[in-house]
Amino acid sequence: MGGVIVDMNKEAAEENAGEERARNDGRTHAGKGRIMTTKRILTTESGAPVEDNQRSQTAGPAGPVLLQDQHLIEKLARFNRERIPERIVHARGSAAYGTFEVTGEVTNFTRARFLSAVGKRTEVFARFSTVAGSRGAPEAVRDPRGFAVKFYTEDGNYDLVGNNTPIFFIRDPLKFPDFIHSQKPDPFTNHQEPDNVWDFFSLSPEATHMFTWLFGDRGIPASYRHMNGYGSHTFQWVNDEGDRYWVKYHWRCDQAVKGLTGAEAVDLAGLNPESHQNDLVEAIETGNPPSWTLKVQIMPDADAHTYRINPFDVTKVWPHGDYPLIEVGRMTLDRNPDNYFADVEQAAFDPGNFVPGIGPSPDKMLQGRLFAYGDAHRYRLGINHTQLPVNSPHVAPVDNYGRDGLMRFNDNGKRSKNYEPNSFGGPVQTDERLYDGLPVAGVSGPYPWDERATDNFSQAGDMYRLIAEDAKQRLVDAIADGLSQVSKDDIIERSIAHFRAADPDYGARVEQAVKARRS
Repeated sequence: MGGVIVDMNKEAAEENAGEERARNDGRTHAGKGRIMTTKRILTTESGAPVEDNQRSQTAGPAGPVLLQDQHLIEKLARFNRERIPERIVHARGSAAYGTFEVTGEVTNFTRARFLSAVGKRTEVFARFSTVAGSRGAPEAVRDPRGFAVKFYTEDGNYDLVGNNTPIFFIRDPLKFPDFIHSQKPDPFTNHQEPDNVWDFFSLSPEATHMFTWLFGDRGIPASYRHMNGYGSHTFQWVNDEGDRYWVKYHWRCDQAVKGLTGAEAVDLAGLNPESHQNDLVEAIETGNPPSWTLKVQIMPDADAHTYRINPFDVTKVWPHGDYPLIEVGRMTLDRNPDNYFADVEQAAFDPGNFVPGIGPSPDKMLQGRLFAYGDAHRYRLGINHTQLPVNSPHVAPVDNYGRDGLMRFNDNGKRSKNYEPNSFGGPVQTDERLYDGLPVAGVSGPYPWDERATDNFSQAGDMYRLIAEDAKQRLVDAIADGLSQVSKDDIIERSIAHFRAADPDYGARVEQAVKARRS
């Protein structure tokens, strides 16, 4: 009898194992020897099958609902926690995966391995965004656009985090929170107020160049596919010999650069608030992947000491006649993320993520961002956000002593020691420099921060004089449309004075246009 019981138990165990395998295959046993195909089984977070997803458990036909209904409690609790804090800036964005291919020889300037040979290809993830609006704000608005690219290189991730403008509003990170507050909804009205926008500008003359750019024909891109991108800041390249160069990045759009007029933008924002997102997704899905050619301006380190423009001032450009564009490669975006939240919303770009051969510059705004961006991600996503698939290196291994923290979802180092140095084979330093660092001489550094840093108007005037007459009129009209809404005359007068300092005709036309709108 004992042998029969053993055989029966063995048979039952084999059948149970078969049922488990069948469930994993999307099938289930209807009885011994019979298998029928079924739908995927809904489960709780713990994997238990859900019997009823239409009705809560209740004490009677009319209720009340029972607290013991684990599926209900879990479902409501998860729903309450679906949203994470949105980005303070660049909250509204779109992104795609693609490839960067080297097309130009630049090994004389940098030892970065992902740029080491013509034809070399690196996976990338690029995110585009508006700056001031919330996640639900329309995209067809007059606002700078973020242009961030993550290179998944063999030496770790390199994040090139810039904008669709080669310049910025301010040059000192101490002013950044105030600048953003002036662009965000007012504490009382909860609406972006012209008074705040123009008051900050009128008291910050260094923004004149950027305002001239923003209110011009490129201020409202037709889509993310139809705009250029820039690293904006100055960065450092170092070659194998240790020679240092200062670099400006330019992403030149291979599609036509297109902008919207103010009237076109108002119509599009109302009809299709997700216009830029929809355009990017549709282009890639229909086999029309957008691309950008990366070019750089390169300045030898010695030039930075004597160049007539402060090369680390992000409110200024380097004239191409002084430092012409050199082609580096091409980025093509050809794959949409399968899940927007997983990849786009949880993407974290950190300008402090460099690779050997590339580093920072004395640009004060860049230095502030080296802290602020990483800190923002640690707040929004947690200390372990770098383990998320979109943020983790796709090629380079990660091996360090980081442990624990909220939502640690890998093996947490298993049994390995979590201190260094140790005698148990843990990871050790390479003693090889990421880049050569920044030379420091006294508290002010080796680069002269002189009157070159306080010229707030000449490049804005140069830009105004370069554009065509009809473009000048559109620029003046766009400025006057906003400035004429300001309630205080002194703010208007200070703002007009900045445009007049850039070019007398510029200021006079803005003044005339504002008066006409206020009369």
